[in-house]
Amino acid sequence: MNITRENIDALNATIKISVVKADYEEKVEKTLKDYKRTAAIKGFRPGHVPYQMIKKLYGTAVVVDEINKLVSDKLTGYITEEKLDILGDPMPKSDGQSFDPENSEEFTFTFEIGLAPVFENTLSKKQKLTRYEIEPDQKMITDYMDNYCRRYGEFQTTEISEDKDMLRGTISSSDGSVFKDDASLSIDLVKDETIKKEFTGRKSGDRIAFDIRTAFPNDFEIAGLIGKQKEEAKDINGEYIFMVNEVNRFVAATPGPELFEKIYGPDTVKTTEEFEARVVEEIKEYFSRETDYKLKTDARELALSKISFDLPDEFLKRWLLKMNEKTSAEEIEKEYDHFRDDLRWQLIKNKIAKDNNVKIEEEEIVEEAKNFTRAQFQQYGLYYASDEQVTAFAREMLKKEDDARRIAEKVLDTKVLDLIIDTVKTDDKKSSIDEFNKLFEKK
Repeated sequence: MNITRENIDALNATIKISVVKADYEEKVEKTLKDYKRTAAIKGFRPGHVPYQMIKKLYGTAVVVDEINKLVSDKLTGYITEEKLDILGDPMPKSDGQSFDPENSEEFTFTFEIGLAPVFENTLSKKQKLTRYEIEPDQKMITDYMDNYCRRYGEFQTTEISEDKDMLRGTISSSDGSVFKDDASLSIDLVKDETIKKEFTGRKSGDRIAFDIRTAFPNDFEIAGLIGKQKEEAKDINGEYIFMVNEVNRFVAATPGPELFEKIYGPDTVKTTEEFEARVVEEIKEYFSRETDYKLKTDARELALSKISFDLPDEFLKRWLLKMNEKTSAEEIEKEYDHFRDDLRWQLIKNKIAKDNNVKIEEEEIVEEAKNFTRAQFQQYGLYYASDEQVTAFAREMLKKEDDARRIAEKVLDTKVLDLIIDTVKTDDKKSSIDEFNKLFEKK
């Protein structure tokens, strides 16, 4: 067997593998003899089928299989031994020779390979990033506290209805064909202003006649009001009667020990001043994550723009097309820039990690998984989850291979981006939330 490589340029090469009968004959003979011992063919006892019959029946298929395995193993071994850093996978190249094992015993296989570029990390203090600092203003703090109060508010019974209240009672069609005795009607959802006024200033025992389709043009809202399926509601129209049994008004929770315990758990926050201080911490923590995300995103963009190298683009496009058979060449072309940036970032990240001997420890992966879990908990207002609970959820998540790989990749990303931030010049800049948000709008 003979293996040769021809470098077309710095990023493209071909590998030729020449195979002769002596390379695969022994394994073919062994496989056919194994077939002979086990083959069950009508008219012959097991193990007594003539070898020539076995060879005639299975010989070509076995030759093809053994040659494919031999070529694949030798190609993989050659790439490893030669320490070739390839992109994508080797692709067979048509060289005009047909693969005809029935009429030939010698074959040549040619593969195209795309080579990873050799480049240097050119980032230095000449490049600049901006780290934004956002301080919450009083309106933001007040709104955040009010949001907590609304989240833990409740409906309370009141005497006279207003335009944001909910009425409970019975609803029926004027002809009596439709009736629901536990209906809830939110006045705020009534679309017609004239009808909406009919529902305000009402009390228990009042009777209100209204055109249901004018009040609620949406089939979903009608279905929910009268207790029907959406499909049944599409033909509902005409006059309906609502009898008020109860007027309910949503009342936000009042800042105090009861609310603080619901949010943070017992004996954590005791006064309104402590509540406000805790809210300020939460806002700053949120903004810290946002500004850190912005800084790291900018660091990635800076690396992509300043560290220059080419890729074997045409090879990669053909490889992507082969790997995604249901995707057209036009679609590959359309999405290629995004793929190219991701691949360039992967190469840059790996080089910086290698040059700086970056290693990822198990405890770092666990800690990142805990951060992810804690952030998920906080999205649902679970700020008081114990470290034991967070750790248990995190370790359970890491049992899934895909999640563990994703978390490890996130840790590597963070370490490399931190190295980039330390390498370049980073200026601090105070910003309002509106100014900061506009930075993302520009993107």
